[in-house]
Amino acid sequence: MTTFIIVIAIAALALFLAMKTGKVKDANNNNIPDAIEEKVEEVVVKVKEVKAKVEKVKAVADKAVKAVKTPKAPTAKKTTKK
Repeated sequence: MTTFIIVIAIAALALFLAMKTGKVKDANNNNIPDAIEEKVEEVVVKVKEVKAKVEKVKAVADKAVKAVKTPKAPTAKKTTKK
């Protein structure tokens, strides 16, 4: 586990130094490489598209469920004593 943390720390340091030396683009200087920002934005757009499709399917499924009438359970008849 500690080896994994050390490897991540070294990779983060290398990425930070590459951004500061100009080898990795960071146009808005927020310490997040532009390549990563672009990929995250693409994922956000795809997630919104999928969410919209799921909501449409859910709406159609809800209409279908409402259209199917569920049978009513038979009610017990009350007997009256004379």
